[in-house]
Amino acid sequence: MSPRPPVLDDLDALPWVRVSPRLVTARRLGLLWDLGLLLVIAVLALVFPSAWWWLAVAAVLALAAVGWIVIGRGVRAIGYLERENDLLVRRGILFRTTVVVPYGRMQYVDVTAGPLERAFGLSTVQLHTASAGTDASIPGLVPEQAAHLREALASRGEARLAGL
Repeated sequence: MSPRPPVLDDLDALPWVRVSPRLVTARRLGLLWDLGLLLVIAVLALVFPSAWWWLAVAAVLALAAVGWIVIGRGVRAIGYLERENDLLVRRGILFRTTVVVPYGRMQYVDVTAGPLERAFGLSTVQLHTASAGTDASIPGLVPEQAAHLREALASRGEARLAGL
């Protein structure tokens, strides 16, 4: 009798590999960059005095505070798990998503790093399959971890394809 595959509630007990906590800082820095809108609204509030402008400033600040918290929790929710025949990738707080990518279905694996990621010493592993719906990415990996994962996934994928 084969073991029962884990259901969504059982997934929390698995030994997930977490991404780097530096991803939180990088994403929060991006949020601060986006808050340039707040500066524009504050200048407008000073140039054209109105309670509506200050209400807009308060609303943007409130959204930024919520975003600050969500970024921290969201990054902690990202993880991956290498299993014998597939790779699990999960993310999400409110709406949890778990993608199962069979090694034999992987076509290629990319490692990318944008300017902000490079500044924080991070990379993203992007898995591509024949089905666009099962493509998965794992952001926030240190470059050594990303390179190791790329090589491991590529070799496992080749081994599974050779058996077809």
